[in-house]
Amino acid sequence: MERADQSFPKSLRIRKRGGFRRVYDAGRKVHGRLFTAFVLDAETDTLRIGLTVTRKVGASHERNRCRRLLREAFRRHRKEAGDAAAHVVINVKREMIGARLADVEAEMVKLLTRVRR
Repeated sequence: MERADQSFPKSLRIRKRGGFRRVYDAGRKVHGRLFTAFVLDAETDTLRIGLTVTRKVGASHERNRCRRLLREAFRRHRKEAGDAAAHVVINVKREMIGARLADVEAEMVKLLTRVRR
């Protein structure tokens, strides 16, 4: 794979509160074992993702690890969604604390194939 395929630029992230609110208010909820995702079909031609990991999940090092795992899983498998144009916000559950990268990737693939539909 090319290096460009492996990147995770800011253009693929939801970073502002308004973007998160729009997805929460108008998106559909998709439940998973490790996280809950809110998916909103978008007018743009890209798949964008936002991550929320609250203090209820754990200590700062645990929350940071969850974020790193999710970003890596999304970066590796975003092609699974095909050419879907959607905004996805992921809320991490406490169960993700002990998860391995393989578990997170499997959950991400399930989510991205559902986004494709």
